[in-house]
Amino acid sequence: MPRRATKIVATLGPASNTPAMLEAMITAGVNVVRLNFSHGKAQDHIHLAALVREAAVKAGREVAIMADLQGPKIRVGKFADGKVQLVPGEKFVLDASRDELGDIKGVGLDYKELPRDVKAGDVLLLNDGLIVLIVDRVIGEAVHTTVKLGGELSNNKGINKQGGGLTAPALTAKDMEDIKTAMSFQADYVAVSFPKNATDMEMARQLCNVAAAQYKHKPGLIAKIERAEAIPNLAEILRVSDGIMVARGDLAVEVGNAAVPALQKRMIKMARAQDKVVITATQMMESMILNPVPTRAEVSDVANAVLDGTDAVMLSAETAAGKFPLETIVEMANICLEAEKAEYKEIDADFTGKQFARIDQSIAMGALFTASHLGAKAIVAMTDSGSTALWMSRHDIRVPIYALTPRVSTQRKMTLFRNVRPLLMDTSADRDTALNQAERHLLDRKIVQSGDVYAITCGEPMGAPGGTNMLKICRVA
Repeated sequence: MPRRATKIVATLGPASNTPAMLEAMITAGVNVVRLNFSHGKAQDHIHLAALVREAAVKAGREVAIMADLQGPKIRVGKFADGKVQLVPGEKFVLDASRDELGDIKGVGLDYKELPRDVKAGDVLLLNDGLIVLIVDRVIGEAVHTTVKLGGELSNNKGINKQGGGLTAPALTAKDMEDIKTAMSFQADYVAVSFPKNATDMEMARQLCNVAAAQYKHKPGLIAKIERAEAIPNLAEILRVSDGIMVARGDLAVEVGNAAVPALQKRMIKMARAQDKVVITATQMMESMILNPVPTRAEVSDVANAVLDGTDAVMLSAETAAGKFPLETIVEMANICLEAEKAEYKEIDADFTGKQFARIDQSIAMGALFTASHLGAKAIVAMTDSGSTALWMSRHDIRVPIYALTPRVSTQRKMTLFRNVRPLLMDTSADRDTALNQAERHLLDRKIVQSGDVYAITCGEPMGAPGGTNMLKICRVA
């Protein structure tokens, strides 16, 4: 199988939760599995995580597990008939105090704060923007609206406010319990839904660290950018997160579809500049839920995310509930490979005017620069924490990066880094022995052969986090 730089995140669900399908998906190229905590009970996720770990061992590949928190339920209640047909020009009431089931005149709310978050003239978008309501007035707990764009509205559909402004907290009581569940099986990443600012992410970090302390585990935190309010706070959210997800569904509803492509490019660029990872998500291969091949537009969408420099592209319903989960992964992997063949810019431009305050970062950059100019077969980072491999992966380079680590948790976390293949290796305390072990590792996996040149970075003393201080250029005998 050709080596692919861009990683694939696949959501698990009824279409993909058997041991055989999991093993096939991992073999086909899945790097990270997403457990969607909006569905299922705690025990379901614990069971699925165990299946994933077993399937990864059978497939001979390490994968990361990402626990995706549900976040606040900003939804309408239920209808007596399960749904209603809203007609443009008609009146419709969203009533937080309503206990009885909804009808053509109005419905209750799961989100009780809505009457305090809106005022006359506000635009509410329901069911991913397919239904548009204009707020006429708010009387007590009732939001009176006029239907602008009608259609079928069914139970528990989502509510967004155009331009943002809903006050729902990013972390609910359910999320706090789900964090404990995710830490019980040491999820490698936790994705936080609807964060508005750095404080939301700092709170999530604190909860994760407390829940994971007994397992001596620290997950990576991914901020899902899906609220209009998050956009002006992007730099501060990035600063306190390990990465972001360009969650194009809810974001498009709040800021408008047309604004999303440029925002996607900006977010990917900002994340890479801040040495953070970035996942591009939502409807990437949507038509493959029902069809065995993607549309031309979907192929372009995935390819453009790759060309923008995303670390990973994500599948949601396509692999969770679609008819062709395996075929979707194969198609996506092929699109990524083709897009990666495009011209890379000269790496020299990445270093113009740059200053590195840290020794380990300077060594990482030196390895990239030297390997690129020498035409090296590989760059090898011996890393305890994964930081060296992360810094290397922020730059476009055709030379593959192999990260050797003694920690399984670090290996799993690095499966999300673009152009990094993480391998588990017990590193000796003796530098020369460790370097020899590393070369043997590369030879055994046929990554290098006699006569090949490769660059390797490590630290003295060995095994000290943040201690990378040596770059060696080697030729295989």
